[in-house]
Amino acid sequence: MSTPPIAEALARAVDAARGRAMPAAMREACERLLVDVGGLCAAARGAPYVRAALAGWESDGAATAIGHARTLDSAGAAFVNGTAAHGEDFDDTFEGGPVHSGAVVVPALLAAAERHRLAGPDLLLGIATGVEVTCRASLVAPKRIHQAGFHPTAVLGAMGAAAGVAAALRVDAKTFASAQGIAGSMASGIIEYLAEGTSTKRMHPGWAAQAGLRAVELARAGFDGPRTVWEGTHGFLHAFARTLEGDWTKLVDGFGERWVADAIAFKPYPCGTMIHPYIDCARRISLSLGRGPGRGSADISDIVCETADGIVHRLWEPLAAKRRPPNGYAAKFSVPFCVAYAMLHGHVGLEAFDDAGASDPAIAALAAKVRYVVDPDNPYPDEYTGHVRVTLASGKVLEERQPHLRGGHREPLTRADIEEKFRANARHGGWDAARADSWLDFARRAFDAKRIDLTAFRG
Repeated sequence: MSTPPIAEALARAVDAARGRAMPAAMREACERLLVDVGGLCAAARGAPYVRAALAGWESDGAATAIGHARTLDSAGAAFVNGTAAHGEDFDDTFEGGPVHSGAVVVPALLAAAERHRLAGPDLLLGIATGVEVTCRASLVAPKRIHQAGFHPTAVLGAMGAAAGVAAALRVDAKTFASAQGIAGSMASGIIEYLAEGTSTKRMHPGWAAQAGLRAVELARAGFDGPRTVWEGTHGFLHAFARTLEGDWTKLVDGFGERWVADAIAFKPYPCGTMIHPYIDCARRISLSLGRGPGRGSADISDIVCETADGIVHRLWEPLAAKRRPPNGYAAKFSVPFCVAYAMLHGHVGLEAFDDAGASDPAIAALAAKVRYVVDPDNPYPDEYTGHVRVTLASGKVLEERQPHLRGGHREPLTRADIEEKFRANARHGGWDAARADSWLDFARRAFDAKRIDLTAFRG
């Protein structure tokens, strides 16, 4: 008996999952994603890149761009909301990928829910399916997509969004597989944003969200796509990971029976995920030194960090540029900047990454003292670790290590932590307490609702 194409195997697994009760942990993870994404969209709604995304989308419609008065077609709402949700690099991540699934899948599913008047249970299955496909797919050929120059969130997200929307709309197996095939040709997103700190990474989840949504609509209308899109000779893995040697069991085995996305990590800092453990280490050293905002760094002679080879090309090199990022967005992907900021200020929030912070001479002076050594035994991407060793002018050495990501599966944020983060983001975006409470109430009730209604979150 021949093995079915991966896309067809996924279709069957999703259909079977529909008949099972959603595990409480997975439902909670999806609800937390709704909370987090809502706050992130609110926080970024006034940012220039979100205004540009909104103005650059031509088609009006009846779908909600969260926090904006203008309504768009469903693809436009998915694009703007996905761009906003990822724009500050404060969104969820999946350890082992790494991949940001919520910023793609939640906007795609909310747009589909408005267009098709979906009920809550279908929204839940759609979000769960979409993030599960995205997260599992990131494990098929770890690190290879990044090494090939593509952004895993962008390319895998299109596939996950298509799977999630297809599940929510209850399409048949043929349509599901075709939607996967179509999404494979729509997937895109290169990581050259690293060169100049430009905003293209910000739009990757939005583009993936609208691509997945459009792929399903095309398939429902009769447009066909290759069933072997994932594993084919000229398929997804060949194109984006430059290999045909993937472990497909990571994607399909136990799908819908054993959920991996219930361990999605929620970020405490608005910057690259793998930098977080370094920030935690730097903050602890800063606290031990009694440092505070405005205190100088003349007494620090050297800062060295052990690191994984797999993150050097994105977060450490070229070292001179990482020590002096050209703007606030580029600073989000610089370990030297983030370590220096945490050492001097004792915390790292949204305010750290405006252009004024990136050009602060005190931060630059300390970042110039931050260097790295590659640890060949670092467990990345299975674990995201941190290490900071500070040598003072006196010769005294202070050292901190962190073996895992805070906010991840070993040390998850609580629901209260995530709601506190949401409220801070909502305030940052100009929402009052009543509107913030309204979104939290929506997130708690959405999966049991008879119809998804986002009209209260316009304007």
